Amino acid sequence: MRTEKVSFKAAGGECDAYLACPEAPGTYPGVLFYMDIFGPRDYLFEMARTIAGRGYCVLLPNVFYRVRKAPLLDVRFPILSEEDMAEVIKQVMPLREKWTPEQAMEDLAPTLEFFSKQKSVRKAPFGVTGYCMGGGLAIRAAAQMPDKFSVAASFHTGGLATDLPNSPHLLLPKIKAELYVGHADKDRSMPADQIERFEKALEKTDLRYETELYKNAPHGWTMMDLPHGVPAAADRAMEKLVSLLTRV
Repeated sequence: MRTEKVSFKAAGGECDAYLACPEAPGTYPGVLFYMDIFGPRDYLFEMARTIAGRGYCVLLPNVFYRVRKAPLLDVRFPILSEEDMAEVIKQVMPLREKWTPEQAMEDLAPTLEFFSKQKSVRKAPFGVTGYCMGGGLAIRAAAQMPDKFSVAASFHTGGLATDLPNSPHLLLPKIKAELYVGHADKDRSMPADQIERFEKALEKTDLRYETELYKNAPHGWTMMDLPHGVPAAADRAMEKLVSLLTRV
């Protein structure tokens, strides 16, 4: 497998990213991978390589590049205790407060332009996936450039159906991609009322989609380098993703 740290000119400056592609010659479908709030790190690189190993080129941009290049945090992963998570949260929140999802959408066109120029990457449409806040970005990306994405996935993402005017559920009518959305039943950032609102918004569209409620799963269940990782659920999430990606 070919992996490398790359950078490209985005709307707010030079964006650092991680690229993983199969080693064999040829072109492969592209998958844009949106990070969780803790940013590019070894475990996300491992996830990107797992996807690439199924026959895809994967680009993982640091969406916080305007604030800080990766690694974002002065901590050593894995973080296995709630006590250690307190320090991680303390470091990451100032970064999050200086960033908006709209900034990430400003970067979408230059990101896809860079991705499309990679010799191993097949022309659009692409797939897009995201975790935690990245799941919201995956949905936003599929809505902003609907002709560029054939599939989109979101895992344990909070705030998908809020009262805010930029809530992701309001963007669903703009999407053409097939969707997979995995919720967690113990995720306080995406409570039952928001899940219901999101489902009702989906039902009003003509989209092909699947939503799933992972039982006994907290927010962040896919991240095995954090205390809330759930191995069986994380494995299932990856299999659901790679199944979806076969439609790219």
